[in-house]
Amino acid sequence: MSDSLNQPISRRNFLRLATLGALAAQLPLLSAITATHRTGVVVHSYAARWQSKTADEQFPPITDALGLLRHCHQIGAGGIQTGIRGWTNAFARQLRSESEGFGMYVEGSVALPKDAADLGQFDQEIQIAKEAGVQVLRCVSLGPRRYESLHSYQEFLNFQERGVKALQLALPLLEKHRVRLAVENHKDWRSEELLAVLHQLDSEWVGVTLDFGNSIALMEDPMYTTNMLAPYVYSTHIKDMAVDRHPSGFSMSEVPLGKGILDLQKIARICRRYNPQVTFNLEMITRDPLVVPCLTKGYWATFGDQISASRLADILAMVEKSREELPRVSQLSARELLALEEKNVVSSLAYRMG
Repeated sequence: MSDSLNQPISRRNFLRLATLGALAAQLPLLSAITATHRTGVVVHSYAARWQSKTADEQFPPITDALGLLRHCHQIGAGGIQTGIRGWTNAFARQLRSESEGFGMYVEGSVALPKDAADLGQFDQEIQIAKEAGVQVLRCVSLGPRRYESLHSYQEFLNFQERGVKALQLALPLLEKHRVRLAVENHKDWRSEELLAVLHQLDSEWVGVTLDFGNSIALMEDPMYTTNMLAPYVYSTHIKDMAVDRHPSGFSMSEVPLGKGILDLQKIARICRRYNPQVTFNLEMITRDPLVVPCLTKGYWATFGDQISASRLADILAMVEKSREELPRVSQLSARELLALEEKNVVSSLAYRMG
C-alpha cells in the first residue's frame, strides 16, 4: 500500500469520528425517521424474483424500484436499497411520493465514475437520486470477489489505485449535492485497506456500507470488522451467516436473521453508537453456499504478507466450532425457490434488532 494510504488519521477526521452522530443530525433527515428503526430490504434479497421470467401469480416479478417499494411495504419493511440507473425524474418523484406516503426510506446503489468521461452520468444519477429522496448512495469498488477476479498482489495494487481515483472523482459531486456515499466491504477491501482509503479522502461525504458477513471471506472476525468500520457507517447490509467445512477451505451461506453465528444485536448497538440514524438493510440472498478457498495457493495471491497465520487459524476454528449443514437451492424448482426466498425475507424481517 502506498505511503499516502498509511498516514495516521488527521485531526479533521478525528473530530469527524468523534461527532458523527451530531453531523448526521445536522444533515437532512430521512423522510420518515421512524423507518430507520425498521429493517429495510436490499434488492439482492430478491435475486430470484427480480425481473424474473419464471415468477408467477403467487410470486409475481418485481420489475423496478416502485415494485420493490410496494412489496416491501406490504411485508412491513422500513425501506429499500436498490440500483438507480435508468431512473427518470418523473419516476424518481413518484418513488419519493410513495415512499413518504408509506413512511419508508429509499437508498440507492450507484456505479463509481471510472474516469472524467463518466462524471456527467454520475452527476445526473446523483441529482435523480436526490429527486427520489435518496440521501445515502451505496457503492462497491470491485464487483467480483477479490480472490476470484484478481490473481496477484500487483493486480490488487492496480485495483486499489483505480478505486481511490474513482472515489476522488466522485467526491466533488457528493459535496456539491450533499449526498453521502457509502462504500461496501464487498469481499474486496480488507478493513485496514478501506480505512486507509477513507483516511486519505478525509471527507464527511464518504463512509461505509457495513456488510455484517462479507469480510469473513477475507479472514476477518465479524466483530473485528464491525469495530474497525463502524465509526464510518452510513448504511448496512444486515445478514446472518452459517458456515461449514470445505476441502479447499470453508463454505458460508446467508441464513434468516437469528439462525446463524453473528451477534446481530451487538453489531447493531455498535453501529448505532456511531450513527444513531444508521439504516439496517436486509441482504438475505437465497442461494447455494459460497466457497472460500482459503486453503489454496491462489486465494492468497492478492494479499502479500498482510494476513497472519493466526487470522486463518481463528477463522478455521470458528468454522469448526459453528459448522452445520448449509442450505442448498440449486435442486429446487423455480416455484420452490421463489417461495423459499419470500419465506427467508419475511422471517428475517420478523427479527427485531432491539
